[in-house]
Amino acid sequence: MAAVSRAFFETAPRAGVVIGVIPATVEALESLERRDAVRVGYDVPDGYPNPWVELAIYTHLPDSGHEGTLRSSRNHLNVLSADAIVALPGEAGTESEMWLAVQYGVPIVAYGAHRNVPSGIVHARELHEVRAFLVSHLR
Repeated sequence: MAAVSRAFFETAPRAGVVIGVIPATVEALESLERRDAVRVGYDVPDGYPNPWVELAIYTHLPDSGHEGTLRSSRNHLNVLSADAIVALPGEAGTESEMWLAVQYGVPIVAYGAHRNVPSGIVHARELHEVRAFLVSHLR
């Protein structure tokens, strides 16, 4: 995601800001749920947010990758906050977001050399196809 953040950040002119949804581990999260009076530890993984993030949304959601569809994954926020998604080749986290987009009904197109494109997702081979997809879904 750093590469995507940097590419958008360095695009000129651009409309919008680079947003990062930040994972974290909260020690004693259950104490917060019960309103116990204890201090909790909030641990953000190294490298988050990346240097190009202009608006960081810090969460208590630790899971991603192969656990990207769990309710404790920030992928739900990523998908549900999008008007449309262009999925670039990635790892398990990208595949989780693609699957979630289909489940939530968020328009999504895959672009690039994906190993696996879930059923119901258009796989664009050329940029003009991505552009057409976005134009048709962002009116």
